Amino acid sequence: GGRRLRFLRSTRRAALLRARRIVVPSAYLRDAAIGWGLPAERLVVVPNPAPDVDGIVARDEARSRLGLEGFAVGAAGRLTVQKALGDALAAVARVPGIELLLLGDGPERARLEGLARELGIADRVRFLGAGTRAEVLTLFRAVDAALLTSAWENLPHTVLEALAAGTPVVATAVGGVPEVVRDGENGLLVAPGDVDGLAGAIGRLARDEGLRTRLATEAPRSVEELAEPRILGRIVGELERAV
Repeated sequence: GGRRLRFLRSTRRAALLRARRIVVPSAYLRDAAIGWGLPAERLVVVPNPAPDVDGIVARDEARSRLGLEGFAVGAAGRLTVQKALGDALAAVARVPGIELLLLGDGPERARLEGLARELGIADRVRFLGAGTRAEVLTLFRAVDAALLTSAWENLPHTVLEALAAGTPVVATAVGGVPEVVRDGENGLLVAPGDVDGLAGAIGRLARDEGLRTRLATEAPRSVEELAEPRILGRIVGELERAV
């Protein structure tokens, strides 16, 4: 019960306080950990890695597999309250002629399917169900923009996957997301819960091919320093320093 949970939390905190090095994936989490009382000098930020996309199909093939012709946006992950995908549906409803693909499953699926029908966009929203990591990368290769509408986050892997695949990201500026998605450079940022701002960002990308091309070109470059071999090397280095 509650006593066991409090014991586990106190034990975990004590273990962290004894640790010589504590690796966290974002400056956001580092600052939060300092607020919890962990020593700043022991906290090291090593971001999550960007995946290797060399084996992923080309954009034309990815779009063909998913049957895409016009402008499309996509999101991947668990369909949970945290992801605030109702905002994504509401935003898509305000931008005519675009399609939304959702790859993932979870407790919010039935509600989101009902909301799509209520908004009159059921024919423009596809629920693809759960998928593999390769399918996530194929989705991001195919769509024109990746969506992240979360109410809260740390540093989600889907943002790195989309950028590595060469796809701009439209995301809420929460947690460590702004540390990777740079507004106007490799994506567009909006405030969490701002459906008008989200619809505006999606519509802007849909209308402005030059902006879309510029952001897509910069996307993979922006995560080159986060390639898996480099990040794994940094983690090994931190472990060696700790021992």
